[in-house]
Amino acid sequence: MKLILTKTTLTMTPKEKAKELVYKFYPSVQWKLGQEDCLDRAKKCALIAVDEIIQATIDDWSHSEYWQEVKQEIEKL
Repeated sequence: MKLILTKTTLTMTPKEKAKELVYKFYPSVQWKLGQEDCLDRAKKCALIAVDEIIQATIDDWSHSEYWQEVKQEIEKL
């Protein structure tokens, strides 16, 4: 299966994409856990998603490299 990346994804910096992913997971985690540890849990969810994307783009180095950078930015948040 080939992963299709949108123009929006490719025009965002890895840092912007990292923040977007984490904050997309945040409401779901917050609903489940309340306020405690929400950011850490949202980051873990985003990292799982990015790891899946990296595996899917393993044959396309340019996209794989982008997602590796996104992963590093998530870990910095």
